Amino acid sequence: MRVENSHQPRILALLRTEGPLPPAGLGARVGLSRSKIGQELGRLEELGFIEKAGHAASSGGRPSGLVRLSSRLRFVGVDVGATSLDVAVTDGRLSVLEHLAEPCDVRAGPEAVLDRVVELVDRLRASGTVPELHGAGVGIPAPVSFLHGCAVTPPIMPGWDRYPVRDALAERLGCPVLVDNDANTMALAESQVGLARAVPDFLFVKLGTGIGCGVVAGRQVHRGGTGSAGDIGHIALEDAGPVCACGRTGCLEAWFGGAALARDAHALAADGGSRLLADRLAQHGELSARDVSWALASGDPAALELVRRGGQRLGRVLSGLVNFFNPSMIVVGGGVAGLGHTLLAEVRSELYRRSTPLATSDLPVVLSELGGAAGVVGAAGLISDRVFAYRHPDSATP
Repeated sequence: MRVENSHQPRILALLRTEGPLPPAGLGARVGLSRSKIGQELGRLEELGFIEKAGHAASSGGRPSGLVRLSSRLRFVGVDVGATSLDVAVTDGRLSVLEHLAEPCDVRAGPEAVLDRVVELVDRLRASGTVPELHGAGVGIPAPVSFLHGCAVTPPIMPGWDRYPVRDALAERLGCPVLVDNDANTMALAESQVGLARAVPDFLFVKLGTGIGCGVVAGRQVHRGGTGSAGDIGHIALEDAGPVCACGRTGCLEAWFGGAALARDAHALAADGGSRLLADRLAQHGELSARDVSWALASGDPAALELVRRGGQRLGRVLSGLVNFFNPSMIVVGGGVAGLGHTLLAEVRSELYRRSTPLATSDLPVVLSELGGAAGVVGAAGLISDRVFAYRHPDSATP
């Protein structure tokens, strides 16, 4: 299943974004004559990409026929987190049809985690929601060589360095697979179905156990020369400071990632700085960023101060990116983004104070509305883009 020329991807992208359309409208949008669009649609139907979709509502004349993406198209999105695993199946328009999620320790290593991915995909197949599997996308919390489909020296993923994630999963699932950094896949989800659908240049900031940033320029994810673009969690705020998982000190992630919040919450509970967190620790035996969010919502001043300091540090880093890149929007997502508008207020304040007036004169900073589905939707969108793309038969691109 492969498109045959450069016109067909543009047709498929429009149908993915807008849903069923009449052939004449499609032809006008992609600059093809009535006869040429008819030929292309006929071939796409033969290839299994599209199907007829009834007729448009009549306005008095003969109703127009509609075409849409094939109802049999299925993509799997996999979001590997530091402490969680999400696997979902989507249709061609990236609507989630079924979503499985469970705790997972990425430190268990690639074999154990990918075994579980395959088991969850098998469960989706057995449920009947996957008549055919056309591709799988995977997001992982690590720097990724997109060309080779593997993590490269990941700070929090022992055993994953250079492990052939893409090739191993492609062999076991029997379909094309692509692997990318999870902040990039989440940025892709925002670009395709989220708040940034109409925004060509934006930043997606992922706040989780670690901190990353997806950079979208000209509607394309910018990965950089080696795939490490957007690794803002390891920008050092100070030479001194807490030791980061990367081995250096003072990184943003070491100050404000999910693991850092859990560490600081433990310290507050232990030294009497927060009665609420101390009680929570006594009840559950451990604390996480979610407990900080709960304490914040409960009015705990110590949790509020943690979030304020973290938001200020994040805003300081983002101000440099805004001055350099001049995005039209910043979207904040990931688990720690559950700290919500208290966090966002601090980020905005620091960002607007430190960035140039021209760069921030019309710069919305918003929370993602995709929630826990951003990772899997973006991963499915990643492989969807590849399946819909035209590639020369001799291309070496994965």
